[in-house]
Parts: sequence; C-alpha cells; structure tokens
Amino acid sequence: MLLERLPLDFTVLSPSIDETPLPDESPTGLVSRLAKEKARAVSDQRPDALVIGSDQLAVFESRIIFKPGNAQKAVEQLKQFSGQWVRFLTAVAVNCTQTGFFSNSTITTDVCFRVLDDAEIQRYVLTDNPVDCVGGFKSEAGGSTLLTHLKSDDPAAIIGLPLICLSAMLRQAGFKIP
Repeated sequence: MLLERLPLDFTVLSPSIDETPLPDESPTGLVSRLAKEKARAVSDQRPDALVIGSDQLAVFESRIIFKPGNAQKAVEQLKQFSGQWVRFLTAVAVNCTQTGFFSNSTITTDVCFRVLDDAEIQRYVLTDNPVDCVGGFKSEAGGSTLLTHLKSDDPAAIIGLPLICLSAMLRQAGFKIP
C-alpha cells in the first residue's frame, strides 16, 4: 500500500528469515538487522533487482513489543499502553547485489496513547482487527483515534515503511523520485 505512493514498478516477495532476537541485541539493532536480512535474502533470489526490506517493532518500558498475533493479546497490549508513551522503531534497507548499492536507516516514532477504557479497547480491536500490527493498532485505520500525540520525522514510518527516508535512498540509487 505504501509503495504504491511512489512512482515505482515493483513486485512484493516475502523473505524467509529467522526473526528471533540475538542474545543481548538492542531493539534498534534487532529491527535494523531484520530489515537488512530481509533485503539481502530477496537480493539473493533477484541479484539484479533493487530490493527494499523493512521491519518494525515497538519498545515499551524497556521491553520489545511485537505483533500481538491474536485479539486477546492486542487487547492486553493496548491496556498496557493506555495513557503511556510507546516508541516505534521502523527500519528500512535497500540493497542491489549486482550494483553493490546498499543503504539502511531506522526511524523512531513516539506515540502517546490516550487513557483508554476496556470498552473502547474491545471496540477498537473488533473494528480494526490489528492482530498483525506491531503494538496492536493500525494508525492508518482507526488506530489514530487511540492517540493524543505522534512524533516522527517520517509520518509513514508508523504504518511500517518510512517513505521520506526510502525516497532519499532510492534517489541515491539513481531513481528519479519524483
């Protein structure tokens, strides 16, 4: 969805990588490594292509937060976040094996959730079904109604792909954007 905003012809391929955190790996290190590994895994299959890899996680109270996976866990995550600031890290890597081009960056987005009651959380999870979204909310859908503040240098990063950053990388790789 986000790539469609850019003037690119593209194909979506899902890399198969192990996303298990390494011992003592920082949240920034993890998200950056996963974006790089995704880009390089697809580049191994398509060495002539310019490949974009991305990953996202959240950090709350020094803990890494991933996708909830089911509605109950989404509700639990949102209850924890009620009235709190949560940091989202979105990494992007661009790789082309044939040309040797490589670039990567991580964008930070801080969001403050408003105080949420149980009924609001239940309604939200039922409406947006955010089980496959880091932190259990979709800012591109109704998730923005759960927030009081959002701070980021790249507004698309919270959705999962920092387009300002990616556009700069693509220009470095020779693409005319716009």
